[in-house]
Amino acid sequence: GFTCAGAAGPRLNNDRLYKFSYTTEVLVDRAKGSKDGSAGYRISSDVDVNLVWRDPSSKDDQLIQLVVNNPTKNIFHGATTQSLLGEKKLAALERPFMVHLKNGKVSSFYCYKAEPASIKNLKRGVASLLQVQCRSGKVIENDVSGRCTVEYKAAQGQVTRTKALETCKTAETGFTTYIQVLGVSGESSSVTVFTLEDGFIKSAIAKETHILAVNARRTTAAKIVSRQSLTLVAIEAGPFEAAGKNVASVVKSLDEKLFAVGVTLLFFLSFPFLSVQKQFEPDSLSKAIAPRSFLALIQSIRKASKDEILQVLKRSSKTALPQVVDAVTSSQTPDSLDAMLQFLNFADPKGLVLQERFLYACGFASHPNERMLQALDISKGKIGSKDIKESVVIIMGAIVHKLCQKGGCELPTVVEVKKMILEGPDSTQVVSDIQMYLLALKNSLLPEAIPLFSKYAESEVGAYCTISLTALQRYDVALITDEVKQTVNRVYHQNRRVYEKNVRAAAADVVFSSNPSYMEVKNVLLSIGNLPKELNKYMLSKVKDILHFEMPASKILRQAMKDMISHNYDRFSKVGSSSAFSGFMARTADATTTYSLDILYSGSGVLRRSNMNIYGASNGALLHGLQVAIEAQGMESLIAAKPDEGEEDLESFAGMSALLFDVQLRPVTFFKGYSDLMSKMFSMSGEPMNVVKGLILLTDHSQVIQLQSGLKANAEFQGGLAIDISGGMEVSLWYRESKTSVNNRGAMVVTGNVTVDMDFVRTGMEVSFETEASLDFITTVQFSEYPFLVCMQMDKTTFPFSESLTKYESLPSGKSYVSRRGHKQLLPGSEFPLHQENSNMCKRVFDSDW
Repeated sequence: GFTCAGAAGPRLNNDRLYKFSYTTEVLVDRAKGSKDGSAGYRISSDVDVNLVWRDPSSKDDQLIQLVVNNPTKNIFHGATTQSLLGEKKLAALERPFMVHLKNGKVSSFYCYKAEPASIKNLKRGVASLLQVQCRSGKVIENDVSGRCTVEYKAAQGQVTRTKALETCKTAETGFTTYIQVLGVSGESSSVTVFTLEDGFIKSAIAKETHILAVNARRTTAAKIVSRQSLTLVAIEAGPFEAAGKNVASVVKSLDEKLFAVGVTLLFFLSFPFLSVQKQFEPDSLSKAIAPRSFLALIQSIRKASKDEILQVLKRSSKTALPQVVDAVTSSQTPDSLDAMLQFLNFADPKGLVLQERFLYACGFASHPNERMLQALDISKGKIGSKDIKESVVIIMGAIVHKLCQKGGCELPTVVEVKKMILEGPDSTQVVSDIQMYLLALKNSLLPEAIPLFSKYAESEVGAYCTISLTALQRYDVALITDEVKQTVNRVYHQNRRVYEKNVRAAAADVVFSSNPSYMEVKNVLLSIGNLPKELNKYMLSKVKDILHFEMPASKILRQAMKDMISHNYDRFSKVGSSSAFSGFMARTADATTTYSLDILYSGSGVLRRSNMNIYGASNGALLHGLQVAIEAQGMESLIAAKPDEGEEDLESFAGMSALLFDVQLRPVTFFKGYSDLMSKMFSMSGEPMNVVKGLILLTDHSQVIQLQSGLKANAEFQGGLAIDISGGMEVSLWYRESKTSVNNRGAMVVTGNVTVDMDFVRTGMEVSFETEASLDFITTVQFSEYPFLVCMQMDKTTFPFSESLTKYESLPSGKSYVSRRGHKQLLPGSEFPLHQENSNMCKRVFDSDW
């Protein structure tokens, strides 16, 4: 093999001057971009290298001097390097620096203390091309990228150095979103090829590539390519080496102003780029301009001090303020959290809207920390509104889940909050408080809460049962023990007491989604036919849906149905109006969106439970994007009908509960109690009630990429969603008709910004896509006869979708170049298919109106 003639690395000869030409360039572009359209810059120069001192006892211990000369033009046509860098920086770049090379590795780096960080980093980039070893093998090396694992492969006259970039440890850290479906992932590579001759470097060619892409839409991606080349041009007579005992004393004697600085990189601040717009008024909440302004404001707030942030909050108009609160909270900096806590007065019950917006933004936080949880904990006892008190506890559950996901389950505040919510349900008799703790536990997904849910699933209060059962359904199937399954089956089959229909329906959902055994499935199938009629119809519909949508339980279900064919017909031919249906909303190469609608009626024709879900799946990860559940009970007295078994004593009630991006929100009540119902019945304008409204930071990824060339790239990917969900329920006794509606309006923007920043020039690109959509789900029921007529409609309006790419290059003097490309399209609206039965019903409902 090849051994640099017995040396560990490159060796320089005394009284020689090695003249190299050096070029470094960096380009940013789309992942599949064309070379000519890239934005970027290039710096070329000569580099002179000579030996200053060698340890007499070790030939591979050398002190080397490097001088960068004649840096030539950059990308900016007609700009000389001096006008680009300015005289001071040019002088700094051309000032000699020294490198201590020990066994082919840079062990220290000497330059002037006062030099700008960007110049020192460029010099470090040159030095990284002198670092080479002649033997194959893996080592840990320090260079400008950080402390990295590097593999060398030596062959005849050539050494290839491959750096495992994912192993590099640097001082600067970024963050990314917990939710994988909404996240960003990347791949990187760094390879340097050295050609050696007579134990010295003849050329070094390096190429480093970083690609970052949005998981749910991989075409929204950016690529950074950095290249360096160092080529030996000539060897001339040069200075003699200096005498001295060790490196430090030699450096001191040659130039007092040279200091040893770290081999890894230095940081410097770049000049800001964004101005904030005031497009935060509520009427633009369903337009893409809202999330775009929201993302821009977050970027600014992340650089602002607490006092500056308080000014922004105090100066906002009353109508824009809730949206500004979303942005400030979503920024997740210590200053933004302090500003919010000072700005909001939790003791004031009138501040409910802003307080809740702050709490929801905390619940949706992309990378919350322990301090955010502490901040919510402090507000114990000083809360003016009962609703806010409930929201605080429910949202704390969501933050606990995110912190545990990140490995912070043992942090002191997390331990304290876990204890509070786990002990909560058994520590009180107040119904609303028990519900609040159960909802917080449902958000936390703590494995320790499973026994509690199991216990409350068999409770006498229907609401506790449904919260507990829907919570059990969110856990990883591996955590659902046989004991828990027995409980859930007992509830469904009413072995210990009679349950309300919606509780039994929820129990059936858990049975089917928890990897059921053949016997469990067989017993559920045997029960169909002996259930209250609407529950019967619901269960039939559920079984059909599992089979048609190929859900995990479909295999075992098919097997059980085959064996039961004999007593099938009578059981599976029941009438009724309840139903369960799932379908696809969108399928792309990167992500799949599915929806499901489950509706259960009471025997009298009034809605008992309607549940609409939207799920996103990408690359094996699942996200529960949205759930809107409407529940109603105890309305039989209104229409002089007989309540179903187990529901004789229920108080009149209707309400709605939403779950958004895996976070359960505080449920909203439409009416509670007979008198409240009567007063609302006659004043119900049919105006839907707001369930959730605001701006949410979905994708949040920030990363500093230190390139081996000494240049630094910043990557920021953010995705914002403006959302407005409302829902309502009307009942007309006169026409014996009820109508429930869920309206979802939203606009989403995802932007990825990659910039390469020197303090004298900046270049970069922005990739983005945006869309606006609205989805309405309306159910009309006529209950003057049985089976009642039910028509469900789920409509998506035509919506715009656009993608764009902007590349820019700019100088502090204001000289700049920008290019933009983009395309827009209109995606047609559609009515989502539900089952055929439903389509037939809708014809009848709308015909019977005339």
